Amino acid sequence: MAKAKVFIDGSAGTTGLRIRERLAARDDIELVVLAEEERKDVEARRAALDVADIAFLCLPDQAAIEAAELVANPRTVVIDTSTAHRVADGWEYGFPELAGRRERIARARRIANPGCHASGFIALVAPLVAAGILPADAPIAAFSLTGYSGGGKKMIADYEEKLAAGSMEYLGGRQYALAQTHKHLPEMVKICALSRAPVFSPVIVPHVSGMQTSVLLQGASVAGGIAAVSACYASCYGEGAGGVVRFAASGELPGVLSSAMLSGRDDMLVTVHGNDDRIVLTALFDNLGKGASGAAIQNMNIAMGVDERKGLATA
Repeated sequence: MAKAKVFIDGSAGTTGLRIRERLAARDDIELVVLAEEERKDVEARRAALDVADIAFLCLPDQAAIEAAELVANPRTVVIDTSTAHRVADGWEYGFPELAGRRERIARARRIANPGCHASGFIALVAPLVAAGILPADAPIAAFSLTGYSGGGKKMIADYEEKLAAGSMEYLGGRQYALAQTHKHLPEMVKICALSRAPVFSPVIVPHVSGMQTSVLLQGASVAGGIAAVSACYASCYGEGAGGVVRFAASGELPGVLSSAMLSGRDDMLVTVHGNDDRIVLTALFDNLGKGASGAAIQNMNIAMGVDERKGLATA
């Protein structure tokens, strides 16, 4: 069987590097690699994109839009890891654990990889809205703790320098996007079919990778209470559901959850805590795994028609 030709446009960035690392051990992949002097050459990139069976775009938004326009070969499957196409017409949203998505991803030629914060939020909220457990207009508050690798090479270098110097500012969590304009909000609203955006607070924490996204709900907004939520997740993410998201009953996990719990892995744990008055939904994963590169490879595997977990680090 012929190997799939894969090109990573933007392979020097954090996401691109991790995709390349994950693919290095694959015997069913042939990487299309440009010489250093060709990495920014438009015609060289155009040729690589057109010869590829799968092309990953690991670029800033505008560059990703321009790269997608370079692809003339209708056979090439483009997987964009930027924000550029996540709510765009003609692009399939690459979260296969949601009902019907896996089949659509398998047929798609344009796949938008989900954002890291959005992945946790959507895994928690979308099934509840689809099941009628949570109304589309429910007031939702959420926070998300992320390792500093999510900010790319510049942020990694900045954090490593400041942490080595013992900076108190960097030793604590750093909340940002305070104006409620975070770039993941549009996909969170659209994919969850919400009629209004959540109050969302992302926080950078002082470890390299790992993510913990929590959604806080008032029980009055939840039809059937905490038991209905748990049953919904067990159905969506339980044994035999496929994918890399798994429901963990509260008793399976320690009483204190760490945002670094799944660092280095490509899967996700979804769990529920609280009571019928106040419910805390939490997704644990790696911002570079199911939040970025791992999800991109999962989508590639589905497009190729192979086991979607192939080459991924999962439990």
